[in-house]
Amino acid sequence: MGKKYLARIADSRLRNALESNGAVCIVGAKWCGKTETAKQKAASVLYMQDPDHAQSYLAAADAKPSVLLRGKTPRLIDEWQMAPVLWDAVRFAVDQRGLNGQFILTGSVVPKDESIMHTGTGRIVRLLMRPMSLFESEESNGEVSLLSLFNGRGECSSMSQMGVEDIASAIARGGWPDAVKTKGEAALQKARDYVDAVVEQDMSSVDGTKRNPQKVRLLMRSYARNISSGASIGTIRADIAADDDSLSKSSTDDYLAALRRIFVIEELPAWNPALRSKTTIRTSPTRHFVDPSIAVAALDASPEWLLSDFETFGLFFESLCVRDLRVYAQALGGKLFHYLDKDGLESDIVIQLNDGRWAAVEVKMGKSKIDDGAGHLLALKNKIDVNRMGTPSFLMVVTSGEVAYARPDGVYVVPLACLKD
Repeated sequence: MGKKYLARIADSRLRNALESNGAVCIVGAKWCGKTETAKQKAASVLYMQDPDHAQSYLAAADAKPSVLLRGKTPRLIDEWQMAPVLWDAVRFAVDQRGLNGQFILTGSVVPKDESIMHTGTGRIVRLLMRPMSLFESEESNGEVSLLSLFNGRGECSSMSQMGVEDIASAIARGGWPDAVKTKGEAALQKARDYVDAVVEQDMSSVDGTKRNPQKVRLLMRSYARNISSGASIGTIRADIAADDDSLSKSSTDDYLAALRRIFVIEELPAWNPALRSKTTIRTSPTRHFVDPSIAVAALDASPEWLLSDFETFGLFFESLCVRDLRVYAQALGGKLFHYLDKDGLESDIVIQLNDGRWAAVEVKMGKSKIDDGAGHLLALKNKIDVNRMGTPSFLMVVTSGEVAYARPDGVYVVPLACLKD
């Protein structure tokens, strides 16, 4: 018997997308669960990477791609980018059939010719999946809803069941479905295997360009050492130079671009709101992997390593919060940013919905830092031009603590393991 499928927040998004579009393309990091989620809705499946049939599938795609589209609908075509012609074949089939819910495509790589992803407008909708949040892995109790907070009716009383040791383990294990369903050392090995696959295979197979595995590993280690920071590319290169000074600026840019194309890194862009007075806002992104376990694995680290250095632990916890809040905000039609201005005022995370509503979040591990985080959020609120931006829907300090509550100043204090979309 196979392992139980754990429900994903993307399930409802996929269902809605199929009901209103001819085809859906699910993209995201490999091993994040795209195929299993797609299979819950698919009536037939074509695995392009099936070693017994891959060559014949590629030959069919070259000769008559429509043959591969035959089957009950929705038909899932897994790792479609192995035969890029399938994109046009699906688009044409959707036009001819005039029906919604015909195909699901999955892919772990943005095609080299990114324009291909834009030619399906109105026929193929793109759905981004990320590794599992704590709510999806059934570790967050989900008693504090992001949607309810945005709608002004959020209950903010809950008790987290995750201790600091549990959070350290969750960071090192990651949100990979296979790891979530596994225990002990075997769960931690998944992220290490992921990093090895990126270094040894994926970075060269992404576009056929041979990249030096040692340099890829050094770059990922340096990126991990700068997680949750605004470190410049120059800073990252200088860090690498301590071990290898032969990685040029152009090569570094190329390697980072490749890591983005296979959904390994996902920087947090700067928020640029309208302010009451002129203040220079820092525009550099904050460095994050799509899952903080990649950083732990890249550093050959462990949960015990995180627990031995709480300053570093705090940076990795911030990245875990970014991962989870990205998943929750995406379900609401929102995106994440960060804010930092020349005065040093910072908000670790800003959530902005498509309708313009926004909320500011600070991440603090220890109880002693909660007052500081709340102070930063209130100061930011006072800087914003509310006539143009509106007042924040809420201000929240996310913690690794136990209790969710509302402070007298209106700032919510919420353990990450109490949140959901």
